Amino acid sequence: MKPTQLIYLIAALITLSCGGPANKEEAPAEPVPEAAEAVTPEYFELRTYYCYPGKREALLRRFQDHTLALFEKHDMVNLGYWTPLEGEEDVLVYLMGYPSREARDQSWQAFSNDPEWKSAYEASHQNGPIVDSVANVFLSYTDYSPRLLPEDKAPRIFSLRTYYTHPGKLEALHARFRDHTMKIFEDNGITNVVYFNLDPQTPGAGNTLKYLVSFPDTAARSESWKRFGEDPAWKKAYAESIADGPLVDSITAELLVPVAFSPLK
Repeated sequence: MKPTQLIYLIAALITLSCGGPANKEEAPAEPVPEAAEAVTPEYFELRTYYCYPGKREALLRRFQDHTLALFEKHDMVNLGYWTPLEGEEDVLVYLMGYPSREARDQSWQAFSNDPEWKSAYEASHQNGPIVDSVANVFLSYTDYSPRLLPEDKAPRIFSLRTYYTHPGKLEALHARFRDHTMKIFEDNGITNVVYFNLDPQTPGAGNTLKYLVSFPDTAARSESWKRFGEDPAWKKAYAESIADGPLVDSITAELLVPVAFSPLK
């Protein structure tokens, strides 16, 4: 073999041993799995569980250990979980989000039929039933509501407020909140969290506004409401809004404290 031929042979062997292009086929790249599309809530459900005496802690454990993860598995969005600040010791209030009413019904059906849920439910009842009754209401954003973000801004307390208007006055109430009240709230230390209409199929939907605001603590709440009531901007907006008669017939309010596992704190 001539010296030049030997050189070419050695070069070819080096190329092959180093993974060069000669007869080497690259393995196709592994496909990157697509990320699951996040559920964007536009439809909401506020649920209140009334427990048998002394059973709320068992209910909270079931939610923390099982239910929240199963809700997520079936495309339901956990938003907020609260207990009343005062009074009712056997109550849990929570807020769920869904893309639509149809999606809500499909998710609950799948959740109810999930063997893991059935097992957790049965295990939680070993010492007797937990929940005596459940109340729920379906909701959607008002056109001026902030989009609900499950933020942790603890410590804070929440006020769930429901306004029942006189007949035909709901739109005027919305206008007052949209144009005046929300800003005056913020100016006086009241944080706007979310504002809801009732589902149109719900009795009373035409005269009901439901909303959440928050405060750092009860002392701050008292001080903020006092300042708000004395604010000249509020007094002016209120007086102008009732020129054709009062808007609100009655108000209910609940003070709520987020539980440890609540996404919204």
